[in-house]
Amino acid sequence: MPLQRRVPKRGFRKPFRKSAAVINLGQLEVFASGSDVTPELMVERGLIHAGDGRVKILGDGSLSKPLTVRAHGFSSKAKEKIEALGGKAELLP
Repeated sequence: MPLQRRVPKRGFRKPFRKSAAVINLGQLEVFASGSDVTPELMVERGLIHAGDGRVKILGDGSLSKPLTVRAHGFSSKAKEKIEALGGKAELLP
């Protein structure tokens, strides 16, 4: 019996799943202090591609200025770091 028939298939991937573009906090340093950071601005600055759709902010790296960040998802550390500097983490629908 061939190997591919002896070894079981593993897992399942939904063909129409929604994936998110991942941005780390360190990458948001390019924005000015106090500015509103939206997915559209991230596309303009070249942080993500226009067709990426959803955006998730992760807590890797450091942020040194308060920003209002609007994204579809935040990790708990990212939200904690943004709010510790006096910024806002707003969820988009």
